[in-house]
Amino acid sequence: MVIINGKIFTCENSNVIDNGYVAMADGKIIDVAKGEYKGRDTDIYDAKGNIVVPGFIDAHCHLGMWEDGLNFEGDDGNEDTEPCTPHLRALDAVNPMDRTFDEALAYGITSVVTGPGSVNPVAGQIMAMKTYGNVIDDMVIKAPVAMKFALGENPKTTYSGKDQQPATRMAITSIIREQLYKAKRYLEEMEKYENDTEGECDPPEYDIKNEAMMAVIKREIPAHFHAHRADDICTALRLFKEFNLDGVIVHGTEAYLVADAIKKANIPVICGPIIGTRTKPELRNMTRDNVSLLLAKGIDVSINTDAPEVPIDMLLTSVAMATKDDPTITMSQAIELVTINAAKVCGIEDTVGSIKKGKDADIVIFDQNPIGLLIKPCVVFASGKIINL
Repeated sequence: MVIINGKIFTCENSNVIDNGYVAMADGKIIDVAKGEYKGRDTDIYDAKGNIVVPGFIDAHCHLGMWEDGLNFEGDDGNEDTEPCTPHLRALDAVNPMDRTFDEALAYGITSVVTGPGSVNPVAGQIMAMKTYGNVIDDMVIKAPVAMKFALGENPKTTYSGKDQQPATRMAITSIIREQLYKAKRYLEEMEKYENDTEGECDPPEYDIKNEAMMAVIKREIPAHFHAHRADDICTALRLFKEFNLDGVIVHGTEAYLVADAIKKANIPVICGPIIGTRTKPELRNMTRDNVSLLLAKGIDVSINTDAPEVPIDMLLTSVAMATKDDPTITMSQAIELVTINAAKVCGIEDTVGSIKKGKDADIVIFDQNPIGLLIKPCVVFASGKIINL
C-alpha cells in the first residue's frame, strides 16, 4: 500500500513534506519521500492533498483497566489491599475488547500507554500497546514500559481511611524508598552470586517485588511518578537523584511552578488531563497554560487524557486546549505532543511516533487540522492496513 499526494507531518524534527508519499509493506513503513511515487504493482491510496500524520499516542491512561460502563466487575486498576505492589502487571489486567479501544482508534489513537491507578505509592508495571487487535499479547509494543509510583493525595486518601500506612506524605515516600533500597540490595546480591566463580555464594531468596523493581534500579525502564503538587514533584526529583533513576513526571499540574528544577534535572513531563475541573485540593493551581510554560523552558512535554478520567477520544481536543493561546506553538509541534514526544518519553520511539522508514505503519489522514474538538480522520491505517471504523 502506498499513500500518495499527502501533506505529510513526519514528526521527525518537525519536518513537513508538502506533497509526498508513504510506502508500506508487511506492517512497516518502507519509504517516505517528497514528490511522485515511481513504483508499480501496488495498492494506491490518494490522499488528495490531505494531512497525513503518524498514529497518535496517549502517553498515560488506564484504557482497559477500568472497563467502560462497569463498576467493581470491570475495575482492575487499583490493588488497594497493600500499598506496595511493584510486581503487578498491566498486561494481566487489560481487557482489549473494551469498547474504548474502538473509540480510540476511531480518532486516530493507535497506541496507548496504560497501567495501574494511583492509590498505591508503588503501583505496578505499565505497558505500551496498540489499540487494534483482540489478543493482548499480540498488541504489546513493550511490557513493561515503566514502573508506576504515586505521591500525594490519592495514596493518603486511600490508606488513611483504612487506619494503615501511608497516611502522610512522609510515609508514602518512605514506602517507595524502602522498596527501592530493597531492590538495590537484592540486585547487588544477585550480581555477587552471578559473578561468583568459586561457588561460595548462594542466590538471594526469590522475591517477586524485588525482581520487578530491579528493572527500575538497572535503568532498563523509567519510574513514572504520579505527582500534581509542586512539593510532590520535587520529592520525585529527589528520589530520581537519590537512586540514579530514569524518571518521568506524570500529570505535573503544578510543574510550571517548579519548571527550573525540572529542567535542571532533565526530567520530562506528561501533562494532563487538560480537560476537567479542580476536583480536589492538589489541583487548585491547575492552568491550561502549563504545557506552553513548560515548553518555553525547554522541557520535554507530551499530553495525556488519563482515560477514563477524560474520554480517550478527547486527546486531540486536549492538545487544542493546551496550545490554543500560545501562537509560538506550530501545528507540527502540537501534533508532536501526542506522537514523537509521547513515544520518546515512554521509550517506544523506535517503533511508533513518527513517519519514518522502519517504523510501524500506523498512519492517519485528515481533511482538516486534527487539533480541535472531536475531529475524526478520513482513514486510519494500522500496520499498513485500512481499518473499517
